Amino acid sequence: MRDVAKLAGVSHQTVSRVLNEHPNVRQETRDRVLEAMQSLDYRRNLAARTLVTRQSHTLGIIGFETTLFGPASMLYGIEDAARTAGYLVSIAMVRNLDRRPVLEAVDRLRQHAVDGIIAIAPKPAVTNGLLQAPSGLYCVAVGGAGAADAVPTVRIDNAAGARLATQHLLDLGHRTVHHVAGPADWPEAQERVTGWRDTLNEAGATVPPIVPQSWNAESGYSQGRELARDRSVTAIFCANDRIALGVLRALHEAGRKVPEEVSVVGFDDMPDSGYFLPPLTTVRQDFAELGRRSLTLLLEHMAVPDDAESPAHVVVSPELVVRNSTAAPR
Repeated sequence: MRDVAKLAGVSHQTVSRVLNEHPNVRQETRDRVLEAMQSLDYRRNLAARTLVTRQSHTLGIIGFETTLFGPASMLYGIEDAARTAGYLVSIAMVRNLDRRPVLEAVDRLRQHAVDGIIAIAPKPAVTNGLLQAPSGLYCVAVGGAGAADAVPTVRIDNAAGARLATQHLLDLGHRTVHHVAGPADWPEAQERVTGWRDTLNEAGATVPPIVPQSWNAESGYSQGRELARDRSVTAIFCANDRIALGVLRALHEAGRKVPEEVSVVGFDDMPDSGYFLPPLTTVRQDFAELGRRSLTLLLEHMAVPDDAESPAHVVVSPELVVRNSTAAPR
């Protein structure tokens, strides 16, 4: 820094003000300092800065190895929000959503001196692991499945999304709505079941049985073949868009036209959903908003003294996107 100051003909305090984007520096002086920095290939010593300020300006993200659209999009949304806010990001991936791997990921991130951690938490084991994090390490869970009050969370209102999908089909005139559910051990899947079931009960409609399976198209195809054989089935709500893709294929193979004979709704609004045949009506999750909200909540949590009440949990509302896979029954 003193070398930069000497070349620019200013004090090292002025160089510091330029680095910290202090407003009380004339533009001519700022340009001269920046030119000197470029000439000397000067880079701020982040390790030294961390030692002095006790802040690395780096955030940790805990994700898990998956090809599922939702969690992968959450990871990208969080990383993008952190980068936009000027934070470096260190990502720790876990293979299993169990408490021990989560604690190991927390420990790896601590070695990078992160200021806080945002964890994608589709199962309670993740939030339970965050509860074991050392005091003073600020954590936020995205998904917040089974979250304790001690862990601030940001999550999509899955039950509300399921209500939107189910009510849309009932409003079209379908007598009931069948549901192809996600895994029984995923709270998000169960919240969607709850929203679907409650909407049918409130409408006085029959609640068909469900068989929870997986999040993939294969599961949707398998259950879709069963539903296609039942000519009384006119509306299907799928727990995600990949399941809906399998259901659409099963209906096509059975000669059941969509939406003329059967209406289908998904959940997620994957980028490809508008290019399904027909384009899929679905419930959109705003993953960019989840990322922004989780970062904001973490920064608020970091600003709260240890003896103060933790910031409230955040629930993001989903949106119904109506396309060509739904219509009134014949």
